[in-house]
Amino acid sequence: MARLTHRLTKRGADAIAKAKTPGDYRDGGSGLALQIAKGGSASWILVYRRGAGVRRKMGLGPYPTVSLEAARQKAAAARQLLLEGRDPLGSRADEKARRLACPTFAAAAQRYIEAHRAGWKNEKHAAQWGATLAAYAYPKFGELPVSAVETAHVLEAVEPIWATKPETASRLRGRIESVLDYAKARKWRQGENPAAWKGHLALTLPARSKVQRVEHHAALPWRETAEFMSALRQQPGVGSLALQFAILTAARSGEVRGMTWDEVDLDSDTWTIPADRMKARREHRVPLTAPALEILRQMAVGRAPGELVFPGQRPGRSLSDMSLTAVLRRMKRGDLTAHGFRSSFRDWCFESTNYPHELAEAALAHVIGGKTEQAYLRGDAFQRRRRLMRDWADHCGGTAQTGDNVVAMRS
Repeated sequence: MARLTHRLTKRGADAIAKAKTPGDYRDGGSGLALQIAKGGSASWILVYRRGAGVRRKMGLGPYPTVSLEAARQKAAAARQLLLEGRDPLGSRADEKARRLACPTFAAAAQRYIEAHRAGWKNEKHAAQWGATLAAYAYPKFGELPVSAVETAHVLEAVEPIWATKPETASRLRGRIESVLDYAKARKWRQGENPAAWKGHLALTLPARSKVQRVEHHAALPWRETAEFMSALRQQPGVGSLALQFAILTAARSGEVRGMTWDEVDLDSDTWTIPADRMKARREHRVPLTAPALEILRQMAVGRAPGELVFPGQRPGRSLSDMSLTAVLRRMKRGDLTAHGFRSSFRDWCFESTNYPHELAEAALAHVIGGKTEQAYLRGDAFQRRRRLMRDWADHCGGTAQTGDNVVAMRS
């Protein structure tokens, strides 16, 4: 007669636990037993033999917190390890050791930030990284071992803001993905990345383009540039001169505000922006036209090499981005942005000149094409760009001035 594998029932287990009589109450021949300790507490154990007949006991959890059915499932999983030649207790110890060695998601993210801080352009970027994760990811799964983060956790953080804050949500997803890739490289986790977009979250969440209309920086139509520059020259202050200079050079406002005198060569009429101040992390040379040079001459009085060309009110501090915005607001042009004038320049190149696309992109310090194309375009077409920027200066209208002080252009 075959031996019964399962003898216990839920009612029987309840009765055994209620009686509190110490002993091991077997669930048939599976090795699973309900153990009643001397104090009367009930818990599940698995009794098995390993090696040279050594009898071992493995705890499977308290009863009734762990039900009879759950205990049978745990026992079955342990017996499968035995069939594979592995000790269930040894495997459990190995798993515990892995968990202890595995950091939480928050700790892994901080280590990722520290590892990449030197490669980021400024401290603000590192702060933004941490702030985004702290606001949306850490409250959901920051204290979870990074090895245990799954798709459901990622969606719990990203999904609530996907439609209302799509740009933030997209950055959040990308940062979570980077941290999890970093964790996999450090052997803290295995398998696919649950924050990956292509072929994974793209099947669950709508594309960002579907939930957010792309908004470009407000730009002045290029035909109105000369009239605007004439009005801008009437505005007093360093902010006005910095904005004029940014427009004349088609540079980013941050590049202008951080500009120092040792970047300027007045003998060759050249401004050389070092790689660590450029978005593409490549050195960029800017040909200086006559009105741009006149602005520099106004700012050069009493200045020393290494000092800021357009200093802020505090010693050693550059102008803030709001200083340029404040100039536009004083002009009742709050509809414009300093960055938008780069688009005005680009539109002028395309619609009003015969300069090639690549030359305009080089003037804007954009990276042109893929790596193969870049390998063949190693030069920066500096002399051709000098002619381009002279034509742009002519289009912008001539004389550099601030307030009532007019400075004649160099011939």
